[in-house]
Amino acid sequence: MAHVVRAALVQATWTGDTESMIAKHVEHARAAARQGARVIGFQEVFNAPYFCQVQEPEHYRWAEPVPDGPTVTRMRELARETGMVIVVPVFEIEQTGFYYNTAAVIDSDGTYLGKYRKHHIPQVKGFWEKYYFKPGNLGWPVFDTAVGKVGVYICYDRHFPEGWRQLGLNGAQLVYNPSATSRGLSAYLWQLEQPAAAVANEYFVAAINRVGREEYGDNDFYGTSYFVDPRGQFVGEVASDKKEELVVRDLDFDLIEEVRQQWAFYRDRRPDAYEGLVKP
Repeated sequence: MAHVVRAALVQATWTGDTESMIAKHVEHARAAARQGARVIGFQEVFNAPYFCQVQEPEHYRWAEPVPDGPTVTRMRELARETGMVIVVPVFEIEQTGFYYNTAAVIDSDGTYLGKYRKHHIPQVKGFWEKYYFKPGNLGWPVFDTAVGKVGVYICYDRHFPEGWRQLGLNGAQLVYNPSATSRGLSAYLWQLEQPAAAVANEYFVAAINRVGREEYGDNDFYGTSYFVDPRGQFVGEVASDKKEELVVRDLDFDLIEEVRQQWAFYRDRRPDAYEGLVKP
């Protein structure tokens, strides 16, 4: 019998406040669960606007602890209610002065499994993230969930192949890539990089982007979220570039083994020859 996992993602418009943003995602998650989804992921800092369009200290107010802050606590309750694995990207405060762009991973029974902290932090017009976030320091964990082995790579990380590969080496079957990327900056890369990463590393990728314009800048977030399989093929249609959308797709995890046997990229790696890649 095929090992099929029904997976979901949400690309959302900003509502104007955290409470209503969380409420909206709760309803999307419940709708996904009614459709039989067993895992769902949200966009980058899903419970806040993309405040990194500006550099203002007022935006530290969006930060909260992980896992003991209010948002992750609420998502743990939601996981227990729906029986879904949930990937929860938030602005994390570890202690004063220590802030991270983070995603918590919660198992289907509400157990907090751990978190990923974004490694690569951009600092360019409209994406002033170094003002807010320290670089991630927890490596590339892969979480053993009720649906299989799930990893996370966040937004700007996707331009760097090293983390994609480490997630594969750590056993990932599905990698969520929550993002906030705008139409003018690198839109043509959006449907190129994640499918290429899925092929190179032979796993499924869930690419999530915000949609619409927000109050803190001119970024036009263009949605077009999707799932892509280990052959680099979209699973179903790509989401709208203008509207909020819940995407639910069936992922055949047996395809991972099939592709790895056929293409054998992991067999033919040459880590003994890669020393130069990690020299500063």
